[in-house]
Amino acid sequence: MIHPKWRGHLHEYLGGTLRGLGAVAEMVGGVEDHVHILMSLKTTDAPADLVREFKKASSIWAAEHHDPTFRWQDGYAIFSVSWTHGNSLSQYIATQQEHHRQVPFVEELKRLLEKNGVAYDPWYLL
Repeated sequence: MIHPKWRGHLHEYLGGTLRGLGAVAEMVGGVEDHVHILMSLKTTDAPADLVREFKKASSIWAAEHHDPTFRWQDGYAIFSVSWTHGNSLSQYIATQQEHHRQVPFVEELKRLLEKNGVAYDPWYLL
């Protein structure tokens, strides 16, 4: 879990890590059990490689500075979006606390996967 006391620092660290990997973190936000990142990638970047590297680096950072038991879940979800949706997506990321009081994360992820035609095994959403 991402504790509120250090959540903002984690988001900053993720942004810096992505910058170090050659990506641009346009917006980072989230709640106690997940993060949302709006990022720009080079066309030569493999998203899976970036996710693996920033999860690894941030796990080590969080364990060393805040919670020795911290680790990310194994999976992740990633969607590409048009720049025309950038402002609304940034607003969505900025209001995660309020949003997830009304819509549980897993229900929202299921909706996004289905809306985008992504087949999934419900077991992985536990």
